[in-house]
Amino acid sequence: MKLASRLDHIAPFQVMAILAKARALEAAGRDIIHLEVGEPDFATPAPIVAAGQRALAEGHTFYTAAEGLIELRMALAQWYRQRYDVAVSPERIIVTTGASSALQLALGLLVEPGSEVLLADPTYPCNRHFVSLFGGTPVALPVGPDTRYQPSAAQVATAWCERTVALMLASPGNPTGTLLPSDTLAELVTLCREKGGALIVDEIYHGLTYGVDAETALRQADDAFVINSFSKYFQMTGWRLGWLVVPEGWQEPAIRLAQNLFLCPPAPAQQAALAAFEPATLAILEERRAEFARRRDFLLSALPALGWKLPLVPEGAFYLYADVSAVTDDSFAYCQRALDEVGVAITPGVDFGEYGAKRHVRVAYTTGVARLAEAVERLATLRG
Repeated sequence: MKLASRLDHIAPFQVMAILAKARALEAAGRDIIHLEVGEPDFATPAPIVAAGQRALAEGHTFYTAAEGLIELRMALAQWYRQRYDVAVSPERIIVTTGASSALQLALGLLVEPGSEVLLADPTYPCNRHFVSLFGGTPVALPVGPDTRYQPSAAQVATAWCERTVALMLASPGNPTGTLLPSDTLAELVTLCREKGGALIVDEIYHGLTYGVDAETALRQADDAFVINSFSKYFQMTGWRLGWLVVPEGWQEPAIRLAQNLFLCPPAPAQQAALAAFEPATLAILEERRAEFARRRDFLLSALPALGWKLPLVPEGAFYLYADVSAVTDDSFAYCQRALDEVGVAITPGVDFGEYGAKRHVRVAYTTGVARLAEAVERLATLRG
């Protein structure tokens, strides 16, 4: 037997290896502070859980349409009207098994062997891996704090070629937590249209912003492919539910592809998600967003004492992307030491690309301030 060559382009997800090792150390009796995985530490809000329990008790355990329950798609359309003042037809919303499935759908619709997709470096690693999975080539655009870790229109124009089929953006981004400025988005929308390419925008951290509201790309680009999820803001990671908004006219091929790839999203999770937009649920989520802001602000003040550089304040998500070159020239080895020696799990920059990877680590502030303070105290012992 021979392993398919496409696996040559799929790198291991280092954060999952770190998580596995951290859990093994915990099983052996070590106290580990988890700052590695991008998962909220809050349980799914009670109203959503109760709706899921009712769904199971009432027998909502059968297949749904591939594009998801119409009730949920209508609720999402209403969410776009209320939160963003943007009109999105429910027919353009495809409910998926997590945002990962939404990403696969978008790329499956656009990418073929020989295609190129432009994306930031650093960015979420699965983005480039999914491009490779469909036979395309991910083209990395090195970004730094000077552009808030987001591609510029000039950079995209330079990298675009006849093989380019799409530009992929993330706002707020992972691992940096930065938002794409509205004027930059407008320039990129115009550029994609002039080039005849698609715009794919990852908005899965919408709702988790601090001091500023995130603008959906749909306000400026009704023809964009927009990915979102119930995992982060709505804190339903294990329920595996997301959605993809497709441009008008792309519904049929998107549904056809979804039917063949995933059949349908999980029925009980869809029923549960109907409760995500209730006032009681949103009140809980807003309290938790305020807590994430407190955690971010604590780390912004505490981490520089370690010699770490934080060149800008991230507006969203729950990550800090820090330059640790003052304390190490190998962030991967530094993360291994942090876990082995002081029991703090953080993610090396290599997970998110190549540009500046050895100088950076990502910290997920998905635990309380007391534990964050303890983590900083432990990491201080690694200096030198």
